[in-house]
Amino acid sequence: MLKTVEIDLLPERAYDDQAILAKCSEALYGKEIQGFRVIRRSIDARKQPVKYRLRVEIYDQEVSQREFSFDRKQAQNGTVAIIGAGPAGLFAALRLLEDGVKPIIFERGKDVRGRRRDLAAIHKEHTVNPHSNYCFGEGGAGTYSDGKLYTRSKKRGDVRKVLEVLVEHGASENILEDAHPHIGTNKLPDLITKIRETILKLGGEVRFENFVDDILIEENKVVGLSVNGEVQSFDQVILATGHSARDIYCMLDSKGVALEFKNFALGVRVEHPQSLIDGRQYHCDVRPEFLPPAAYSLVSQVDGKGVFSFCMCPGGIIAPCATKDKEVVTNGWSPSKRNNPYANSGIVAQVEWDDIPEFHSLGAMAGLHFQKSVERRCWEAGGMTQTAPAQRLKDFVAGNPSSTLPVCSYGPGVVPARVDQLLPKFVSKRLQQAFRDFDRKIRGFIHPDAIVVAPESRTSSPVKIPRHKESLQHPEVLGLYPCGEGAGFAGGIVSAAMDGQKIAAKCVEQVAAK
Repeated sequence: MLKTVEIDLLPERAYDDQAILAKCSEALYGKEIQGFRVIRRSIDARKQPVKYRLRVEIYDQEVSQREFSFDRKQAQNGTVAIIGAGPAGLFAALRLLEDGVKPIIFERGKDVRGRRRDLAAIHKEHTVNPHSNYCFGEGGAGTYSDGKLYTRSKKRGDVRKVLEVLVEHGASENILEDAHPHIGTNKLPDLITKIRETILKLGGEVRFENFVDDILIEENKVVGLSVNGEVQSFDQVILATGHSARDIYCMLDSKGVALEFKNFALGVRVEHPQSLIDGRQYHCDVRPEFLPPAAYSLVSQVDGKGVFSFCMCPGGIIAPCATKDKEVVTNGWSPSKRNNPYANSGIVAQVEWDDIPEFHSLGAMAGLHFQKSVERRCWEAGGMTQTAPAQRLKDFVAGNPSSTLPVCSYGPGVVPARVDQLLPKFVSKRLQQAFRDFDRKIRGFIHPDAIVVAPESRTSSPVKIPRHKESLQHPEVLGLYPCGEGAGFAGGIVSAAMDGQKIAAKCVEQVAAK
C-alpha cells in the first residue's frame, strides 16, 4: 500500500470506480495509480452540496477482489449447547467450529421461513405466538427488524470479522465500507439461512421449536438442560436468548441464580413523513436521486438523564413486537432500499433504579416488571388487541388529546389515546422536553403529521446475568456462559455477534483442557 487518502465526491459519483480513481490520482498530484480500495464511505450533509467522503487505500499494484476464508473444521472435539439462534448464538457456533467443537443450538422459535406466518398473524389476527414472533426464531430479533450493523463497541471484538462473515454468506460488500452499514429485513432471511447451512455442513446442529424450560444445576455446575420437557446432558451452555426471553430470567431467579438490575430505556416510536427528514437533513426541497433516505441521531439531557433516538429507520415500518398476549410492544425496521414513505425511530428515556421505587421490592427483576406494566397498560388502551395507542406528536408535547391521527405504518392499526398519560409521568416529562430540544435541532421535528406510537420498551435487557471477568462464566454456576443482549453484554447485531465469538473462544479453552 502506498498511502491512505480522503476524498470528496458528489453522490452520483461516489460509487463510480473511474471517478474514485481520478480523484485519488488528483490527491497524489497526478501520480498514476495501479489499484485502490475504499475502506470507508460516509455522507457529509453539513452544508450544500451534500457530498460523500471516502477514505481510500492506494496501492502500487492491482488490487484483487476481496476474498474471505474462514478456517472452520468438521465438528469432532467436544460439544457445547447454545440456547438461542440470534446473532450471539449463531456467531458463537461459527467460532466453535473454527476449533472443531460441535455446537448444538436450541431455538424456541421456527426457522426464518416458518416465522413469516406467525408474523402475519400478529398483523392480521392480532395473535401472538409466544415462541415465534418478531423477537423469537432463527436469527433473533434482528432478522425481521432491520439488520442495522452500526456499533460503537469496537473495543469488544473484531467488528471487521463479523462483517466479513456476513459478506461471506451473502451480504453486500458495501457493508465493509459504509459508515452506517445496513442489510435490510427483506435480505436477512436468506443470509441467516446460509449461516445455518454452514453450521450444519460442518456437523453442528440447529434444533428449532426446542424450548429450554430449565437449566439443570448440581453443586453449582451446569449438568444439563430440559428441552421441551426432555432432559439432555451438557456441561457447557452458552445462554444467548436475547433481551425478551423473560421466562429465562424468571426461571433463573426462581432457582436462586444471581441476577442484577440493569439500566435500560423506554419511550415511544415516533414517525414522520420521510420527505420531511430528507429535506431537513439534506437542506433541500426534494431528495436528490443519488442520496439515500436521510436518517438522524438525536440526544438530549433532561433532569440529568439521557433521552435519545434509538434504532432509527429511514423509509421504514413500525412493527408489532409483543412476545405474548396482553402486551403491546413496538419496534421498527426498513427494507434494503429504505423506500417506504415514512421515517420512524424509537425516542426513549433512560430508566435507572431510582426512577422506579415502587418496584424495588422485586430486586433484580424490578425493571422487567416495570416494562411489563407499561406494555399491559398500552394493550388495554389499544382495545386489548395488538392495536397500539397513538397520539399526534404536537399533542403529546402539549399534553392534549388527538381527535384524529395521521396515516401510520404500524400494521395492526393505531387508536387515539393519551400516550402522555399512559406512560409513567417521569418518562412523558422527559420525552416532552427532549422533543422540544429536537425541534430546535431539526426544524419542524414537531410536525403536524408526526405521530407517536407506544410503547418502545425493549431497547435492551432490564436484567443483567453476571459473569466472571476472566472465565466469562456465571460467577456462581460453572459451565453457564451468559452471552449477548439478553445477558446485558451487547446492544445490537454486531456487538452481540462479537460477544458470541468471545464466549465461544472461552468454551474452546475449556474443551481443550479436558
